[in-house]
Amino acid sequence: MAERSTAAVDVADTSGGEPLAAKADEATTDGTKAEKVTDAAQDTADDGEQSATASEAQPLELHSGHKLARRYRLEECVTRLDGFSSWRAVDEKLRRAVGVHILPADHPRARPVLSAARSAALLGDPRFVQVLDAVEENDLVYVVHEWLPDATELTAVLAAGPLEPHDAYQLVTQISQAMAAAHREGLAHLRLTPGSVLRTSSGQYRIRGLAIMAALRGITSDHPQRTDTEAIGALLYAGLTQRWPYENDAYGLSGLPKGVGLIAPDQVRAGVHRGLSELAMRALVNDGATASRQEQPCTTPEELAKAVGAMPRIRPPEPSFTSPPPYQRTGYQQGTYGQQAGAGRPGASATRPVPTPPPPLQSRTGRAAKWCVSALLIAALGLGSWQLADTLLKDRNQDDSGSSETTGGHGGTASGKAVQVDKVVDFDPAPGGDGTENPQDAPKALDGDPATSWPTRNYYGRSDLGGLKDGVGLILDLGKVQQVGSVKVDLVGNTSLDFRAAPEDSSGAPTSLDGFKKIADGSGETVTLRAKEPIKTQYVLVWLTDLPLKDDGNYRGQIKEIKVRS
Repeated sequence: MAERSTAAVDVADTSGGEPLAAKADEATTDGTKAEKVTDAAQDTADDGEQSATASEAQPLELHSGHKLARRYRLEECVTRLDGFSSWRAVDEKLRRAVGVHILPADHPRARPVLSAARSAALLGDPRFVQVLDAVEENDLVYVVHEWLPDATELTAVLAAGPLEPHDAYQLVTQISQAMAAAHREGLAHLRLTPGSVLRTSSGQYRIRGLAIMAALRGITSDHPQRTDTEAIGALLYAGLTQRWPYENDAYGLSGLPKGVGLIAPDQVRAGVHRGLSELAMRALVNDGATASRQEQPCTTPEELAKAVGAMPRIRPPEPSFTSPPPYQRTGYQQGTYGQQAGAGRPGASATRPVPTPPPPLQSRTGRAAKWCVSALLIAALGLGSWQLADTLLKDRNQDDSGSSETTGGHGGTASGKAVQVDKVVDFDPAPGGDGTENPQDAPKALDGDPATSWPTRNYYGRSDLGGLKDGVGLILDLGKVQQVGSVKVDLVGNTSLDFRAAPEDSSGAPTSLDGFKKIADGSGETVTLRAKEPIKTQYVLVWLTDLPLKDDGNYRGQIKEIKVRS
């Protein structure tokens, strides 16, 4: 069994106290305790605090190896809570790991969960763990979501120590902006805790369980924006101090001393950034008041995001370098060449004399040797210069345009006549692909405008398209069988790609990758892929296999222009 990761479980950890502004949680949550299941064969969770309504739904008798929709194979049960369970599973159709929440169709929260999942899926914001499917069938309701094995819960990050100021700044910036976007679409989280925030290996923060986590636990709030804003303030407070901003211990963090009330982070721990400390207090509103220094409280994620944007940007710490050893002066630079250091200075201690270098060759044999060495060097330089000039002249004669290009796979420069392309279509075949990859933008790769491009979708975690498939690309239809010698591709970012071609006798464009023969490969931003010998084909495939990392933390390929030459 694969190693279990908690980085994709959307059910919140039930440990810890509730924020002061989230009073509605106490009135609506059923008070049950979640049980982390380490044995995949364990069937039910022993929970003596279930409410009367929730206890009517019996735990599902599911096991490892069970399949949903003949597609999602359950691997490991990671959480059981109040009649529903969460699993790590495998999507056998797309060959990737996913997370699945499962409830009986007659569970009192089944309908709210299904509605919340479908609403969250429509948001499509990459800062949230994406909902992939929400289905009701065979007396079951299940929600399928992303599984992020390379991400780490904020709970585990804080267990190692408080965040650096730059990391805390990135946390509050990304989380507040993401939640502001969600609330603009009418979606709230209501259970934003260190267990529901993930940090990826690239330093990006992802939020899981948007709307779904509250629906699973039956949480509602009369002031959802205020509830989520206070939760963001608690996350920032914990990141700055490694303490939970309430009296109760929670999420592996110690609470504040009892009876002292809410005190600013820079009074809890020395060295806390003053601006971030005030920002945390402005977000941690308590009945409309704040402990901040004469600043208005932030009661919505939008206000908090604007307050963060008004702060001076906190830059990452400068990398530390090891200082080189102190410069040691030689005896010659000290003026002691050939004599003892300190000679002629009273009281100076004597040091070892610097050895005298051997005398130069002054004999007839020595002079003859110097002349021979000089002659050999002159001859070698002349021969090398002649060979270099001859090579450059040959390359210049072979280049029809006089300009060189970066090549991939087989060297050389672009030559031959331009080949007209009749049309271009996207290519995203199975297995792994769903048949389309931004088809509406495919003509931009041939429009002659370098400012436009055909983009791939966003892929997460790995540059090889997230490990989901072998590649994605564009098929160029030449209209008829023509001779092709090279393909030049202009891209955005360093990208790895192949030049492939269909057989000359193909009756149509192949629908699978096996229908194309690999001709050449390369990588870069401007790549010319040349065939060893010109080929004849009607269908040319430009196949992207490794994508560049973008500023938003996603891997995405972009083709600006493609030119085919004979």
